[in-house]
Amino acid sequence: MTRYSLLDLSPIPEGETAAEALAHTVDLARAAEDFGYHRYWLAEHHNMPGIASAATAIVIGHVAAATSTMRVGAGGIMLPNHAPLVIAEQFGTLATLYPGRIDLGLGRAPGTDMATARALRRHMAPEDAFPRDVQELIAYLGDMPDNAAVRAIPGTGTHVPVWILGSSLYGAQLAAFLGLPYAFASHFAPAMLEQALQIYRSTFQPSEHLDQPHVMIAAGVCAADTDEEAAFLRSSQMLAFARLRTGRPGKLPRPVRDIGAEIPPQVMAGVQEALSVSATGSADTIRTELAAIIERYRPDELMVTGMIHDHEARLRSFGIAAGVLADL
Repeated sequence: MTRYSLLDLSPIPEGETAAEALAHTVDLARAAEDFGYHRYWLAEHHNMPGIASAATAIVIGHVAAATSTMRVGAGGIMLPNHAPLVIAEQFGTLATLYPGRIDLGLGRAPGTDMATARALRRHMAPEDAFPRDVQELIAYLGDMPDNAAVRAIPGTGTHVPVWILGSSLYGAQLAAFLGLPYAFASHFAPAMLEQALQIYRSTFQPSEHLDQPHVMIAAGVCAADTDEEAAFLRSSQMLAFARLRTGRPGKLPRPVRDIGAEIPPQVMAGVQEALSVSATGSADTIRTELAAIIERYRPDELMVTGMIHDHEARLRSFGIAAGVLADL
């Protein structure tokens, strides 16, 4: 593994606004560039009171304008919510404004609840058009002839790198078939990680995009000066995840000292399993835990993420993580 990257959901903490969350995202992106992170990805989520990155392409442009060298992209765009041409135009425009710095990760899930998905799409197609839509989108970003009936302008000829994202076996199979890089959402859905990586690597077909498989996995990180402080800070994300799973989404909660008193045992078991691909603690502790993740899964890249209520503590966490990953 030679590269480490950062996934930011632009969390909105309790007591703060979406405007403050987006300002924190820009501040974190600038710091991430200084820390040596290779990519800075943002994700599409809708109707989520605690996430400010719904208009993902706009936030990517904002972050790219505030940085200069780091790659910036989507991890990801939920393609079923959009016409492929619109995404090609958006990311073609981003690539034209910030050449050589834009990534496009594509997901198949709606990134929201079904009522919001219907509001986004206006209608729900009965068939799964994701593979066809991915190929259509890649074509718009490629070298289309001037007399093509439909072109993305800007977009045509930008060759924005496209990634397939997934948390199941479907994305692994599609990424392998199309010869595209693959990113697994192991930071919140690790159950099928090993099987998905095995399928992707063993069935990968070389393409004009890649000669050999290229895997990125995501891991949660919460680092602080001590293990105790890191566990305290991480309680915010655990609370947020538990509330989401029990139908009570909200802003990112303030941390608590006794997380067990806040989450019922049966819910806590699911939270711990979902967030198990993670590292929490001091620099020495997360070095051991991240090294174990890298050794077990052998990713080509590792993307870290983590939601901490206090912005300065979050900056500190990703700074500690960057120092550890640079050594690893």
